[in-house]
Amino acid sequence: MKLSRTTDYRPRPPRRGLTALLCDRSVQLAIIGWLGCNVVVLAVAGDALPFDWPAVATQTPAGRLLDANLALAEVLLLTVLTFWLTRKRTPPRLADRAPERSVAARETLLLLLYGAGALGLDFLLGRLAGWHPFGLHLAGSIYGTHDHVSPAESIAWAAYNLLVYAVIPLLWFRRRYSTEALNLRSGNRRADTVLIGAVLLVESLVQVATLAPRIFELTPGQFALGVPLTFTLYLAGAVLPAMIFIYAILVPRFLRLTGSPATTVILGGLTYTALHIWDAWTVFTSPGDTALSIVFLLLTYFAPGMFKTVLTVRTGNAWVHVWGYHALVPHTLIDAPHMVHVFHLR
Repeated sequence: MKLSRTTDYRPRPPRRGLTALLCDRSVQLAIIGWLGCNVVVLAVAGDALPFDWPAVATQTPAGRLLDANLALAEVLLLTVLTFWLTRKRTPPRLADRAPERSVAARETLLLLLYGAGALGLDFLLGRLAGWHPFGLHLAGSIYGTHDHVSPAESIAWAAYNLLVYAVIPLLWFRRRYSTEALNLRSGNRRADTVLIGAVLLVESLVQVATLAPRIFELTPGQFALGVPLTFTLYLAGAVLPAMIFIYAILVPRFLRLTGSPATTVILGGLTYTALHIWDAWTVFTSPGDTALSIVFLLLTYFAPGMFKTVLTVRTGNAWVHVWGYHALVPHTLIDAPHMVHVFHLR
């Protein structure tokens, strides 16, 4: 009697690395969304963009689109560098720093609603004072602006953002969670310092090579006053608010709710983008201009917001992105001449 062969039904090994990443639904949606943003620019922009961007006034829409895609490529390379430098580290258990799922969902929803309400109040207070709305960036940041920005507006912007997005959320969550649970304590200071130095060096070289920042044109007196002033104002008005609101509080909860580092990174990028909705260059006076404003907000901030999340997820330390990829570069490097102009430094 002939015996039939038994079939070996050994399960397939789980996908790893890049293959697993590209098979992640959230990553696929992010890629489609990014490509969609490119299509919108090519279809809607025409010969010129409607934005007041003195720093890149001579560039065509296609040129700005190319820059955005090159910036994404740089962020991806920095991400590879980050993974390589942290490959021997024990991954922090960020999800365990968030509460149980139901509590994390409630806290996440309430914080996002709080952020949306704060953005609405930002707009009203800025307009009532005769200023630009208080977004995460002061008017004139990165791209420059032809609009006048006063010292009073700059100080009020920094104070308001620090209070609303950093101090109040931190005081509220610190009542129940430790500094470690809020990603505010380093688990490996030496490794974090090496990572900060590597990212800061690479990003500084890229910014200097591609943007030719005007900080090197400042006089010694302007440099001595403008650099610490810029560092202090942007630390208060942009860096610490983003760090506390997103990377200290929301990121562990995103990871608890999704169970996916990739999805968490994407949500971090989207949240970071949303906090810039009132950037002074955005235009919402027509459907086409509104579409281009939203698209260029995504093209400008989504990738940096994702990389800040990568640094937090890989280290468990929200301070890493502050020193490696936010406070010094780009803001102090790029925006010091703007602050010199605003405060009439000589």
